[in-house]
Amino acid sequence: MNKLYRSKSDRIIAGVCGGLGEYFQIDPTIVRLLWVFFSLSGGAGVVAYILAWAITPEEP
Repeated sequence: MNKLYRSKSDRIIAGVCGGLGEYFQIDPTIVRLLWVFFSLSGGAGVVAYILAWAITPEEP
């Protein structure tokens, strides 16, 4: 079973999108575009990113 981690190798800010991409086996660029979309449409993406950054452990 896969575990969700923040990526050490595929990161731009904190590795959250890279980790989600690895977890769901999709391109992290798609995850990043979704974060930008949600951030620009009301700001919920910014809050969600900060929460994911704080909650998700870094890749061992």
